Amino acid sequence: MDFSEEQLQDFYRVMFTIRRFEEKVNELFLGGEIPGFVHLYIGEEAIATGVMANLRKTDYITSTHRGHGHTIAKGADLNRMMAEIFGKATGYCKGKGGSMHIADFTIGMLGANGVVGGGYNLAVGAGLAAKLRGQDQVSVCFFGDGASNRGTFHEGLNMAAAWKLPVIFVCENNQWASTTPYRTTTSVENIADRATGYGIPGVVVDGNNVFAVYEAAQAAVERARSGGGPTLLETKTYRIKGHFVGDPEMYRTREEVQQQFETNDPLNNFKQAVLNANSLTEKDLEEIETAVQAAIEEAVDFARESPFPKPEELFEDLYVEGGETL
Repeated sequence: MDFSEEQLQDFYRVMFTIRRFEEKVNELFLGGEIPGFVHLYIGEEAIATGVMANLRKTDYITSTHRGHGHTIAKGADLNRMMAEIFGKATGYCKGKGGSMHIADFTIGMLGANGVVGGGYNLAVGAGLAAKLRGQDQVSVCFFGDGASNRGTFHEGLNMAAAWKLPVIFVCENNQWASTTPYRTTTSVENIADRATGYGIPGVVVDGNNVFAVYEAAQAAVERARSGGGPTLLETKTYRIKGHFVGDPEMYRTREEVQQQFETNDPLNNFKQAVLNANSLTEKDLEEIETAVQAAIEEAVDFARESPFPKPEELFEDLYVEGGETL
């Protein structure tokens, strides 16, 4: 296994953090402590982890309505994330954005997005800015299989390809666009096949294997940094939870979900691989789990103890201070 012990520990720490964070959010939402809607990333942890392990703090990402995993993997503060989801003033957006709109520009996280397909052109714009500045930053756009059928997908890929922008388009094909299976709305077997129309590489990888994702993303990032232009990377995975917490899931069977989870759980896949290779021990993994669970409980306590925004703050933060009001 061509990864250092430190890399392997980091992989597991990030994946386990995402899993436990999402499980805790699920629990708290069902318990009535969290307002609005939440969309969970459970079962897709290897994608954000593998891609982000190739990025620098100064690189950019754009996310989706299912964005907690991307945000965590990019290095966001768990306390501020949880507070935002609780709608508290100490959150990333002062409690005004909630689960689907967390952003942290200081780490290159340009924002989750409640609009399906809303991240493409933000990522392309970030890539264009990096190229114009002559810097070697890259931009990564995460999106789902359903969003690949939006017009912005083609606009974004076309511009990035025509101008050879440093953008990596990462399709998280979790098989379901809300309640619709992707095969009923997509004419090609692989969404990555569409890259041919733009003259850029289209790569398909097992999204439940963090090592495979890491290596595919590494090649795409190196290509982008060196001026080679964009890549369309399709990561095959499965959405274990419903479209949102509380989704009755009348469109699939529990047996299908259980079978997928038992055979394709990225955390179990990782644990079996590293233990079989004697790269990490059970004790190593347990120490990571203990530390992560403590951090998440701390985030929950922080969120619970934080104040809600004041009513008089309702119309604040609508415009950039000192900027032109349009």
